[in-house]
Amino acid sequence: MPLVNGFKIIDLIKERHVVAGAFNTTNLETTIGILNAVERSGIPAFIQIAPTNISISGYEYIYDMVARKAATMDTPVTLHLDHGKSFESVRSATQAGFGSIMTDNAKYDYEENVLHTAAAVEYAKGYGIPVEAELGAIAGKEDDDVTNGNGKTNPEQVIDFVERTGVDLLAVAVGNVHGLNLDPNIDFPLLKKIHEICPVPLVLHGASGIPDDQIAEMVNNGVIKINVASDLRTAYIQAGGKDYEEEPDRFDLVNVALDAEKAVEEVVYKKIHVMNMNASATVQ
Repeated sequence: MPLVNGFKIIDLIKERHVVAGAFNTTNLETTIGILNAVERSGIPAFIQIAPTNISISGYEYIYDMVARKAATMDTPVTLHLDHGKSFESVRSATQAGFGSIMTDNAKYDYEENVLHTAAAVEYAKGYGIPVEAELGAIAGKEDDDVTNGNGKTNPEQVIDFVERTGVDLLAVAVGNVHGLNLDPNIDFPLLKKIHEICPVPLVLHGASGIPDDQIAEMVNNGVIKINVASDLRTAYIQAGGKDYEEEPDRFDLVNVALDAEKAVEEVVYKKIHVMNMNASATVQ
């Protein structure tokens, strides 16, 4: 089916009481691997790209790649902008046809975060797509962007932030980290408290390093979208490395690319399964 609006994915996820994986792509092989896994699972999903990865594809090219593959699928998918740290990135992704966007203004103080986030929401309204924003500072490394420390989401700010910005999804910092080199430790009491008061669904970033049993609990704590990036990139690179180690003189690039694509697919499929172990619907 054609790419769907992010609001449709949100509605489907809430209706089925499942979690949507949000998987970061960079190129064609990663895109096909992700979407093959999503189709196998039967669980609606987000496929996303951050501005730091756009240099290799461009917003329009990534849209075309995802849209062409999605048109052959039965499982609904939307294309999402991950970590849009500037208004220009939000505008570019929206104009390219993305079905939802994240405006990431966590680097600012609270009032500036509210101001920039509200501006992105107002812009996205003209295109009828949902907006995700981050409250708190998720530690770790997202591509080349490093956040030090771990400023957890302040529950006392949640209602005010959502009401003043009009966001549709809230990414929270509850001990989750970006990348694979830090030790995540989910603060479930904090997550539960935020879930109880937050008027919009929650998003968890940095899921690559979080233990499976903790990921499986997210569905019952208000989280409907879980981001995974580092595990996919690791699988892709390791697949190519394994091929080289086995045959350093090989030049059949197509098969090397297909091995990387398959490696990504298997990681994504496993992640979707883990996310939904405690969900109402089962992964196919």
